[in-house]
Amino acid sequence: LKKYMNDLILSFFLGLIQGLTEFLPISSSAHLLLPSLLFGSNDLGLPFDIAVHAGTLAAVIYFFRTDILLMLRSIYTKEVSLEKNRNLALQLIIATIPVVFVGFIFKDLIGERLFSVSSIALSNIFFAIILLYAFHTNKADKTIYQVTLYSALFIGFVQCFALIPGASRSGTAITAALLLGLSLKDASKFAFMLGIPTILGALVLLLFEIQTLDASINFTVLIIGFLVSMIFAFLTIKLFLNFVEKIGMMPFVIYRLILGAILILLI
Repeated sequence: LKKYMNDLILSFFLGLIQGLTEFLPISSSAHLLLPSLLFGSNDLGLPFDIAVHAGTLAAVIYFFRTDILLMLRSIYTKEVSLEKNRNLALQLIIATIPVVFVGFIFKDLIGERLFSVSSIALSNIFFAIILLYAFHTNKADKTIYQVTLYSALFIGFVQCFALIPGASRSGTAITAALLLGLSLKDASKFAFMLGIPTILGALVLLLFEIQTLDASINFTVLIIGFLVSMIFAFLTIKLFLNFVEKIGMMPFVIYRLILGAILILLI
């Protein structure tokens, strides 16, 4: 019973961490290390990873439901008034291709989890500094609807660095978009929407991987993880997009530098 209760509490906290960190430029993988480092908590396994990823996917789809419907409508109807939505849909697809390609090539290497806590801490610090540079040099002269084919490919290739634990998927995508001149809000919005096919792809890979495992499933733990990650991911996206232009990237950069230092000290 004690283990069961501990798993329920852990599922809440890991769902909370996943929901808060998936879309913030602060690296979800670095944060998901903390419970085991601080408290020696057990791993809830691959089914739980699938549940929390599904929760964040549900959150981002629901948040951008209007944009998604417009993009789908623009593809099927070919309406001239929806040309900008059609272009956005195309660029999001193009920006997804690099991470799918690189992820497929290096899937065995990624699966071996060769990265240590220190390497995750150092990549967290390194990519935080790159984000800071992108933020300070940003011209903010482009909108999300002005992303071109080459811009989408650039964002997609930079997002590939997110396959390194500690880099942050949203962080790398926001960094690339800022370097291209998108406003901070539009860079964040593009990065979040790019999360839809990226998280979906990760989910598919996890589902294939689970076929090879004899995993015992605690459905209560999975439901808690799913719901908590979904609710907090939705609130994170909403609050971040509302306040990002006021607060900028500096608080996240400072936080990541401190987090990296803490991880190194905890080793």
